[in-house]
Amino acid sequence: MTARLLPAILAAAFLLLHLDCGAQASDLTVYITQTGRSYHRDGCPWLGRSRIPIALFEAAALGYAPCRTCDPPAPPAEASGFSAPGELYRVNEAGVTCSDWAEPARMLRAAVVRHIDGDTVYVALPRPPAQLQSFERVRLLGVDTPPKAHPNSRVQRFGEQASEFTRRRLLHQVVHLAFDWELRDRYGRLLAYIYLPDGSCHNAELLREGYAHAYTRFPFQFLEEFRGLEREARAQGRGLWAPGTP
Repeated sequence: MTARLLPAILAAAFLLLHLDCGAQASDLTVYITQTGRSYHRDGCPWLGRSRIPIALFEAAALGYAPCRTCDPPAPPAEASGFSAPGELYRVNEAGVTCSDWAEPARMLRAAVVRHIDGDTVYVALPRPPAQLQSFERVRLLGVDTPPKAHPNSRVQRFGEQASEFTRRRLLHQVVHLAFDWELRDRYGRLLAYIYLPDGSCHNAELLREGYAHAYTRFPFQFLEEFRGLEREARAQGRGLWAPGTP
């Protein structure tokens, strides 16, 4: 009897396993590359030296297709139907004068795949507009966080906290990118405001929590707002301005 039931038991276990995997599809990690438009299983020969982890749901939401070689899991149903805006959303052209008034639904979507410090990250864009590349280094507009190096300076040492704040909020997140008058700086970095799915502007949050200075050397659309956020953080002793900050 047990021998006759074994195939049925194995089949049931296999089905339950796949049902459970489907329920957890959004938690699975897959891998993308800097230039490709597919997502892969770990160990796929197409990964080569470029191997960037990303959640399956995020890869599907950004428009990456499953690799035909390594046959990774299918994307969850809730990630289907994604369409990316075809044009860059520039807050100056839209006449937006406050970061809270911007419209994330009109912005370009990207995945934050690497974190450098408090004001610099790398993003992946599977279907970039003509002006952009599939893999971009993004410098956050209007803010300047302390660098992590040079630990002899009091303010610069706080760069570790600023860097961790950005890492915790942005790394491996699908975000929305908004732009301003200048698309790139002199180093070729993409200049952007980064918005989270909840609609919050990370650039503004860095200032609000005292992790950054307003970078006013060059004009930008939210300059006066960002100056005000820095003044408020100073007045309330947050972050950089907290008494006894190391």
